[in-house]
Amino acid sequence: MPKPLIGLTTYLAHAQWAEWELPAALLPAAYNSCVQAAGGRVVLLPPDVPEAAADVVARLDGIVLTSGEDVDPALYGAQPHPCTGPPVHERDRWEWAVLSEALARDMPVLGVCRGMQLLNVHAGGTLIQHLPETVGHHGHNLHGGHFSPHAVTTVPGTRIAALLPGTRHVATHHHQAVESLGAGLAVGARTADGTIEAIESTRHRFVVGVQWHPEMAFDSAVVHALVAAARSTPPEPPAPSRSGERRARVRRSAPEVTGTTAVS
Repeated sequence: MPKPLIGLTTYLAHAQWAEWELPAALLPAAYNSCVQAAGGRVVLLPPDVPEAAADVVARLDGIVLTSGEDVDPALYGAQPHPCTGPPVHERDRWEWAVLSEALARDMPVLGVCRGMQLLNVHAGGTLIQHLPETVGHHGHNLHGGHFSPHAVTTVPGTRIAALLPGTRHVATHHHQAVESLGAGLAVGARTADGTIEAIESTRHRFVVGVQWHPEMAFDSAVVHALVAAARSTPPEPPAPSRSGERRARVRRSAPEVTGTTAVS
């Protein structure tokens, strides 16, 4: 049996390697490695026009919405906080479209850090734009450019708790978090300060978001569960008229955004 094909979204950034310095679609190799170690095949999904999402998702068995830049506050009706990074409109539009297609097909999805936040916003939820102002400490992002361990406790009875029961330390690096929970989502884990660290859909076979970085532990039960779900028999594809139906599934549509923003 062929291994399931897992699509991983990417950054669109200015990068340097060898003698080259050019715009690049890139992703930390830990993502590739953890999915491959869990038994999946990997294909990278750099930002594209939203209209391409249906064709791309139709060829996949599962999706990982990866970490990265802050989600545009306009997507959840907020003004940007001074500590919120500049939006990357190309990535927001593309990942929104990919997620919409995946949900319409009931395809397994794992959201990591930014990816979890996008899952919540797509379902109509909102975000805390600068967590230290809410929790009173920097424990979720102690050192720029480095992951820090902190403890999360899963909620009994959830899918996440079945995979990771009790309390454990995870790799963290985030300054934003879920504020109000989107429709059809349940809290799967929290930290001692009350921050939501995992969410999951109550409407789909496997749609899970984690605020931490499971790619930093190659034996991650969460990544293995995604690949296992992607390996199972997929549901019937959506009807040809799904575009209108798909819009009805989300509480808030992505606003039209013009122009682009460079990634630093």
